[in-house]
Amino acid sequence: MVVFAPQSIIKDPPFTKLDLLCCRNLLIYLDTELQKKLLPLFSYSLKPDGLLFLGSSETIGTFTDLFGVVDQKWKIYKRKDVAYGPHGGIEIPVMPKRDMPAETEAREGLPKPREFNISRFVEKTLLDKYAPSCVMIDRQGEIVYLYGQTGKYLTPAPGKPRWNILDMAREGLKLHLPTAIRKTISQKIQVTLEGLRVKDNGGFQLVNVTVSPLNTSQDVPGDIQGLMMVVFEDLPTPKKATSRKRKQGSEKNTDMQMEVLEQELRHTKENLQTTIEELETSNEELKSTNEELQSTNEELQSTNEELETSKEELQSLNEELVTVNSELEGKVEQISKSHDDIRNLMDSSEIATIFLNNELHIRMFTPTSTGIVNLIDTDMGRPISHISSNLEYDDLVQDAEEVLKTLIFKKTDVRTKDGHWYSMRISPYRTVDNVIDGVVITLVNIHEQKMAGEKIRELQAYAESIVDTVREPLMVLDKDLRVLSANRSFFRTFQVSPEDTHGQLIYDLGDHQWDIPTLRELLEEIIPKNHSFEDYEVAHEFPKIGQKRMLLNARRVIRKTEGAELILLAMEEVSGRTKDD
Repeated sequence: MVVFAPQSIIKDPPFTKLDLLCCRNLLIYLDTELQKKLLPLFSYSLKPDGLLFLGSSETIGTFTDLFGVVDQKWKIYKRKDVAYGPHGGIEIPVMPKRDMPAETEAREGLPKPREFNISRFVEKTLLDKYAPSCVMIDRQGEIVYLYGQTGKYLTPAPGKPRWNILDMAREGLKLHLPTAIRKTISQKIQVTLEGLRVKDNGGFQLVNVTVSPLNTSQDVPGDIQGLMMVVFEDLPTPKKATSRKRKQGSEKNTDMQMEVLEQELRHTKENLQTTIEELETSNEELKSTNEELQSTNEELQSTNEELETSKEELQSLNEELVTVNSELEGKVEQISKSHDDIRNLMDSSEIATIFLNNELHIRMFTPTSTGIVNLIDTDMGRPISHISSNLEYDDLVQDAEEVLKTLIFKKTDVRTKDGHWYSMRISPYRTVDNVIDGVVITLVNIHEQKMAGEKIRELQAYAESIVDTVREPLMVLDKDLRVLSANRSFFRTFQVSPEDTHGQLIYDLGDHQWDIPTLRELLEEIIPKNHSFEDYEVAHEFPKIGQKRMLLNARRVIRKTEGAELILLAMEEVSGRTKDD
């Protein structure tokens, strides 16, 4: 659930039991003290292991006991399960309570806190020093307080109302007052202008103007600091001369006017000199500002060129990324097709295959393997030792561990509980970079071959039994005329043992007693041409058994499966004289 509500983290009580607190790019606008109060509050608001998501330029500072780092790059932190940290208690804002009527009435009887009254303060100051009219102004000349009859000296300017003393000053003050204010601000001294002729209702009033900084104590509020007081003091107007004395006073009036004009000229020169100095200072500042602006402009031009270069590089990089993306899409499509081909190949081969990782956990298996090992799709990632098997084989896990350790494949024939035979091969799983990343178990169905081999062995045993029951001596030779086998009658008749016979060249048997020229001719010349011979009578003196006359029968036999040539040699003993006799 998401709740949308206006929330001031500074003065409102916090929400609690939050899973995620996302406060991005807010703490950078707050000072250190306020951050130190808010971060413990964030920890209090989150659940145990809750997440705090800050901006890219924000950190938890020294509050490592309250939060742990989850992702340093993205500024994600996890709340630690602690009650309080070393940074002190948590200051939880409390909603202000509205006063009830009864509480309001009860409080009306209490003494009210003392309030600072600027009018009383100014009046007291004026009464202590001056009685005339005055004006309180700030450093910009804005009027903040008026006292007394100031209409003779100040009048509203035409247009939009303005409360600046320089705009409201009457003729006679407007020229000299700015110089006095600037001098007071710069030197922090009292400046007095004497005998100014201020125009008033068609006439002129002589006025002394005093501009002085306001001396305030340290316990006065900050908005009073820096104020100035402008005091206007009227001078008595000279009485008009009588008719008798007009002629005598005309010269004095002329001298007085000259003195006033000279005084105004002197003030004008001072004002002009101050203005010139201020203008020169302003020109120097403007020159310095102009140079800084030119330097800034050059830096901006250089930055603009760098941005243009970066833009071109980004465009080139974007084109390369598009090309790489297209190549990757092609490779992904190719890998997907290869994966499909491998999957179809494995499914159609009917070879049971199981892939295990280095911990012998199941990574993948083919559908054929589910009939041998009881596997389902949810077994992915489970250890192979936890899976039941239909094999009558208990060393599968040990063999897999051995192959993973020695990197030598192992092959053996195993049988299932229903009697089917499989050829099991366990080999290391190698990546493209030739890194061992598990093992591969393959099970190939060899039940038919196994049954055919057993049947062949049964037939072979059956044939050997028949051969052993034959009374005539028999031998089977290979193409090199070495004895492969012989029956019991042969061993009994010629008094030799199987150990001295099997694998021996027929001519070397019994101290070369079978090295008979006629037999050589029959085996080396007649058999290769005619494939067989019958009833060849041979007489030979054997050292142990004496003179023997035999009828030899031989036939060449070819095994179709192996392509090998065999010679079956049968001997039949005859009595009486031979043909040569």
